Amino acid sequence: MSQVREMFRNRLAKRWKHLRTWARREGVTCFRVYDRDIPEVPVIVDWYEGHAVVGDRRKEGIDDAKGPEWEAEILAATCEVFGIGERDVFVKRRARHSHRDGDQYERVDERGAWFVVGEAGLKFRVNLSDYLDTGLFLDHRITRARVAAEARGKRVLNLFCYTGAFTVHVAAGGAASSTSVDLSKTYLEWAGQNLDENGLDRRRHELVHADVREFLLGAAERGVRWDLAVVDPPTFSNSKRMDYTLDLARDHGALLQAVAAVMAPGGVIWFSTNRRQFALDEAAVAGWQVKDETRATIPPDFRDGVAHRVWRMVPGG
Repeated sequence: MSQVREMFRNRLAKRWKHLRTWARREGVTCFRVYDRDIPEVPVIVDWYEGHAVVGDRRKEGIDDAKGPEWEAEILAATCEVFGIGERDVFVKRRARHSHRDGDQYERVDERGAWFVVGEAGLKFRVNLSDYLDTGLFLDHRITRARVAAEARGKRVLNLFCYTGAFTVHVAAGGAASSTSVDLSKTYLEWAGQNLDENGLDRRRHELVHADVREFLLGAAERGVRWDLAVVDPPTFSNSKRMDYTLDLARDHGALLQAVAAVMAPGGVIWFSTNRRQFALDEAAVAGWQVKDETRATIPPDFRDGVAHRVWRMVPGG
C-alpha cells in the first residue's frame, strides 16, 4: 500500500467513524465524509445510503502526476473503508465550471444509477452517475429545513429550482402553494418525480419551464405575488436557452430587485450562492432587513465554512 493511499484510508476511516455516529443520532442518511483534507488527495467523498460519490478535484498542471494508479488506490481505499464494492462508488471529474457555474444541464454518463434517498422524513430521487451533481445538494440540508419552517400557509416561489428539493420541503411543510421555475425540462421533470415520491399534490405546486428573468417580468406585470421566495442561482450561465449572460456577481442586485417586485408585503427572500468570492450589493438591498444566515446553515459534515453563502431578506424593511 502506498503512503498516500494509507494516509487517505486512515483519514477517511476516522471521519467515517465520527460522522456515522453523528448521522445516526441526527437521522441523516446522506452526508459529506471527506473534503480534500489531505493536500495529496484532492477529492471529495459523499455518502448516499450505501453508495459513495467521489468528486475528483485534481487540477491540470498541478496534479498531472496523479494518474490511473493513483485513481485505483483512491477507489480501493474508499471501498475498503465503507465496506462496499466498486460498483457502488461513482467517480466524477468536475471541470472548472459546474452546476452552479452554469453547466448544470450537462450529461456526463448514461449508466442511469437512480436511487431514492431520505432527508427529514422525505424522499428524493438522486442520480449518482449521469450528471455532475446528484440532484440533492447536501450542503443545503439545514437551509431547506429553515425555509420549510416558514412555509406553512404561504405562497412560495422557488427560482432556479433544479430538482425541486426546496419545493418538496415547503410543500410537505404546509405551504398553501408553490411555483418552481427552471430553464431545464429535465430537471423540472425530476422535480415532479420528487413531488410524486412524497405524495404531494402537483395541482398546488406548479412547475414552470421558463427563464427566471422573463418569468419575473411577466409575473410583475400580471400583479402575481408570493410570500416566500428561494433564490439559488448559478454563479454564471450563458445557456443557449437564454439571450443574455448571467453573471451573479454583476447581476444579483438586479435579480433581487426583480424578486422583490413580486413579493407580498412582509415577504421573505432566502438568497444563496456558492460563489466563494462574493460581495453582496448593499445598494440593491438598502432599507431591507438582511441577515447573513451562512454560519447557521452550514451542516457539521461540511468543514468548509464557505460551502455556500445564505441571506434571509425582507424587502422594504
